[in-house]
Amino acid sequence: MMDLVALVFYGCVCGLLSLAGPKLGRAPIRFGAGVLVGIFAVTVLPMIRALLG
Repeated sequence: MMDLVALVFYGCVCGLLSLAGPKLGRAPIRFGAGVLVGIFAVTVLPMIRALLG
């Protein structure tokens, strides 16, 4: 089971991405944007955890 920090973080990332979704254009572009945002999110989460203690 995911811990609360990861759940809230990925929920926020997905929510923000969904706001931009229709503006990004066709499905392949939206998919690519989702992949990039996912990679960014996975990279940033450990830093946020370190800040939270």
